[in-house]
This record gives sequence, C-alpha cells and structure tokens, in this order.
Amino acid sequence: MVSEQVLSPENNAELDVFIDHLWLEDGLSKNTLQSYRLDLMSFALWAQDQHKLLLSIEPVDIQQYLAVKFPQSKPRSISRLIASLRRFYRYCLRENKINADPTLQIESPKLPRSLPKSLNEDEVLSLLNAPNLNEPAGLRDRAMLELLYACGLRVTELVSIKTTEVSVSDSVVRVTGKGSKTRLVPMGEEAADWIGRYLKEARHEILQKRLSDALFVTNRGDEMTRQAFWYLIKRYALLAGITKHMSPHVLRHAFATHLLNHGADLRVVQMLLGHSDISTTQIYTHVARERLKKLHSQHHPRG
Repeated sequence: MVSEQVLSPENNAELDVFIDHLWLEDGLSKNTLQSYRLDLMSFALWAQDQHKLLLSIEPVDIQQYLAVKFPQSKPRSISRLIASLRRFYRYCLRENKINADPTLQIESPKLPRSLPKSLNEDEVLSLLNAPNLNEPAGLRDRAMLELLYACGLRVTELVSIKTTEVSVSDSVVRVTGKGSKTRLVPMGEEAADWIGRYLKEARHEILQKRLSDALFVTNRGDEMTRQAFWYLIKRYALLAGITKHMSPHVLRHAFATHLLNHGADLRVVQMLLGHSDISTTQIYTHVARERLKKLHSQHHPRG
C-alpha cells in the first residue's frame, strides 16, 4: 500500500507530465498507467523521506530503495518496479530534465519462466458447446466464444468490435489492439458462420428495436463489457466441466498453442495475436519444440 504521506508539488507535477506522456505516446490502458503511477508514487514518497526529489535521484538511492523492497516483494513486482523507474528516468533524460540516467546499471531480477495456462482441444470444444442455442443470448455467447478462439483476441478487443468491422463473407474481422493499433484477422469459416447466424437470428431480438453499433450487445442494448464476458466464460467453463482456472485469456493461449501444434510459424502467430515484438510470442516456443520432438520421433529412422 502507498502511504498516506502526500507527494510534494514538484514530484506530483513530474509524475503527471510523465503519465500524460505515456498516454499520448503509447496509448496505454488505464490499468497500465495506474501501475506506473503507483510504482513511481511509492518510490517518490520514499525519496521524500530521504529529503530527495525525483529529479535529484542518484544510482545509490535506487539501490537503497530496492534493498528495502526486495524482502517484501515478489521478483515479478520488483521487475515491474525497475521497468517503471527505467522508463521514467529515460524519459527525463530525453527531456533534458536530468544529466544522467540513475537506472543505467540497475539489473532486473531473473524471473522464473511461467508458461501460459491453456486448454486442450477437447476442452475447447466442450466450452464452445456449453451455451444454450435455443436462447438469443446463448447464440450470442457461442458466437463470441467461437470468435475469441478463432482469432486469439484479447477480451477488450472482442467486446470493442463494431458491426462495421466484421465481414462474414470474407471471414475477416478488423481488430483494434493495444496502443489503438488495428489489424485484420482471419476468423475462419466456422466462426464466420456463427457470427452470421447471430446477426440474422439473435442480435435484433436482444436489442428489441434499440440501436447500437457494437457487434455484441446485452439485453439492455449496451455493448458487452469485459467484466460481463469474464462472468459468462467462467459460467460456461463450469457447465462444460472444466476445472482449470478459466478466463478469456486462457482461450487466447489455447488459440496460439493449437496453431503451433498444427504447424503454424511463430511469426504468423505473432501477427495474429497482435504482438508488436516477437519476444512476447516466444513464451510459446516450448510448444513448437515439443511438436518438433514429436515429429522427429515419428518420422526419423533413429527417432
């Protein structure tokens, strides 16, 4: 928890300008911006206790702060904290607010490799079959699950799709991802069929003559929210008998894993997921390696 101590006007002003810069430069989400602010506020408050302002910090100050934080924080939290400090001071250096970057020699802790949770193909099929297709809302939910799995979308991307951004005839959807970057994603015949059926048979019944440009709508005529879809996917997981931790992101991981299992290239998966950097996608390389081992054992005479 951040203490009740108040930030000095100077420190507060620097943080406000930096957060505004992040929002304008990268279009980061509110949650990400809040994480940056909390990390930097905590550091700034500690610095004030040492009678220092953010722009007068030296490397030894950061080392002392990390020494305080290490025993009480997880490696991932420390890594995020260092990333926040590094981003802030590199920005200050570019803006000529400081003469040297105090984070230059600070190393992030090595994090244990965490593999994404996923579902096998049978579990995905059970999940897709869980909604009640005799109800308009069930048909909508089936279409949402099919599209999520077919395209590997983030939940925010899924619920933000407009009717004008989907082409059933071409089986593609225009997706707005992180940083407001757009990409065209093929959704395949199966998902396109379910989207087409939802548009013809269910969407107008759910709206009841109300108007909305959102593809997926609720009984109130509003755009489906992230929170509402989280609830839906957890409920359908229970109906499908899936005991694993379930979230929309698990289906995104299943999309990537199953693509690689069936021979897709990592670069293709990167583009479909909307990862700006291949290093983000490389968490899935273990899947590709396992597939190669299996192919080798099956087809090599010495396998």
